[in-house]
Amino acid sequence: MQTLQLVSLIRVILLSAGLFLATIRLSAQRDSAELRMTATELSKLKSQSGTQAPGSSNLSAVQVVVLFGDPAKPGLYTILLRVAPNTKIPAHLHPDDRVGNVVSGTWYFGYGDAFDEKKLKKLPPGSVYTEVGNQNHFAMTGKDVVLVALTGYGPSGVTYVNPADDPETAKKPE
Repeated sequence: MQTLQLVSLIRVILLSAGLFLATIRLSAQRDSAELRMTATELSKLKSQSGTQAPGSSNLSAVQVVVLFGDPAKPGLYTILLRVAPNTKIPAHLHPDDRVGNVVSGTWYFGYGDAFDEKKLKKLPPGSVYTEVGNQNHFAMTGKDVVLVALTGYGPSGVTYVNPADDPETAKKPE
């Protein structure tokens, strides 16, 4: 069990390092990609994309800011999720592999086909986790706003295990 956890941790570190190096390389190639922000500056950002952006949950309690790239197109991207207090995000998946970093607040994250509080792991600021492409996962927040930075290689999207959980489904006329 310990060996499996160590291997998983090494994979997360290597994937994070690879995405970080790719971001640096792409940033060096495009002047418009230059970005330097402190955690305090990130926390004050207003949503540029609203709740609907490829790779987001489509929930009104989740605001999205695209920090780099375009999650709707092929290529590297980073989005910042600002998740309201006391938010539960039902089980869903994304088509692309992603690495998450908790910027502020406490994020509760779990893997599985249905929301299950017993499977959530408490992730304080500075924590990292992965969202493997096409793997179901779910999350929630506690009493505070949570900021999570997600980096992936698009195009991204979201598919809920239970289509009735998708806010976009509720908006479509029958």
